[in-house]
Amino acid sequence: MCINTHNMFEKISEKDIISINQQFDKGNIINKNSLSFALFHANKSLSWLRSCAFLVRAVLIDHVFEEGNKCTAAAIIAGFFEEKNIAYNPEEVSRLVIKILKNNITNINNIEREIKNAIIQ
Repeated sequence: MCINTHNMFEKISEKDIISINQQFDKGNIINKNSLSFALFHANKSLSWLRSCAFLVRAVLIDHVFEEGNKCTAAAIIAGFFEEKNIAYNPEEVSRLVIKILKNNITNINNIEREIKNAIIQ
């Protein structure tokens, strides 16, 4: 899963997240406030894991997009891993997305921990 994020971690925009969703759907935002909140905190954080967690939470839990939220969240996680040259298993990322949804994991610290656990050691 390749995402053109040209240094995604440094400054992530709404346009970047929409373009990720457009790989799977139309990019129609239905929860702009949640995305704005997540982008603010993601771009303010000094931790890439925390930034990723904020974006994943917004997309998965708050359903930022009309469709394609699970695929978008998985692509965001994969994009961060690829940008950081971190080995990961795409199937594990998919399982992680389902786990966050199924268990209704909403706490940023817990999402961050789950993302970290998806890294191949």
